[in-house]
Amino acid sequence: MRHGKYPLIITFLLPPLLLYGVFVLSPYLQAFQISTTNWLGYSAQADPVGLANFRTLLHDGQVWNAVKNNAIMLAVVPVVTIALGLFFATMLTMGGRKGRAGVTGVRGTAVYRMVYFFPQVLSVVIIALLWKEVYHPNNGLLNGALRAFGLPAPTWLGDPRTAFWCVLVVMIWSNVGFYVVLFGAAMSAIPRDIYEAVMLDGASRLTTLRRITVPLLWDTVQVAWIYLAIAALDGFILVQQMTNGGPNFSSDVIGLRMYETAFGSESKFGYASAIGVVMLFLTLSVAVLALRTARRDRIEYS
Repeated sequence: MRHGKYPLIITFLLPPLLLYGVFVLSPYLQAFQISTTNWLGYSAQADPVGLANFRTLLHDGQVWNAVKNNAIMLAVVPVVTIALGLFFATMLTMGGRKGRAGVTGVRGTAVYRMVYFFPQVLSVVIIALLWKEVYHPNNGLLNGALRAFGLPAPTWLGDPRTAFWCVLVVMIWSNVGFYVVLFGAAMSAIPRDIYEAVMLDGASRLTTLRRITVPLLWDTVQVAWIYLAIAALDGFILVQQMTNGGPNFSSDVIGLRMYETAFGSESKFGYASAIGVVMLFLTLSVAVLALRTARRDRIEYS
């Protein structure tokens, strides 16, 4: 039986590894090769140009504008999403009155969790279309509410000053619910005796969150930070469906810039692949940096 162990393991591992290599690793390697050519995507000819595409990137104003927007997303989305997720999860876990049962959450916790998590069951395209209607200048829910109070109704997605921030709000809204449930599940594993002892000492809920909950959930917060950072470096579907990078490239992101370069009127697949390679290294660098800067001693509890 021992002699047949390794052939059995290889039999089960080899097919998925081959599929992963063909459909995941192979496109990455091809992107590196294509990024050094002037391939237009639909032609049989692809002349090598070396690092010319990468040199062009350094002077491409549209690419730098997209990188700037992604940098703003990277600075705002993880911080706000994690803060809101921790706040709502804390309220659902220990936001109720302290009674005989000890520290409890607010009433209807299960209903609130379902409501918060609901955006996760919708596709990103549906979320984008729903919020596009909410932001509609004439028939949108938001402007309808503003007009009811006699306030001016802006053209949210049609104004370069507000379009990007409107997409940013939707990105945060669509992600908060998942992390509310994630942090809530992690908090439920923390012994309630810790919370009760801290509150008996007179600590407020904010102090408890900052001094007790966050240190005990640091591993979960770190994972959430990395996932949200990667999402902030993407944002392609939301931006494409809501604004398509407009108006006047005010909401453009690097993923949309790569897509438009490859499948737009110019069809510069080689140049788009160079953008993709830069995006790959940028994402990996952010993930590694987040892991290193957020590293700290793990706190155990029993």
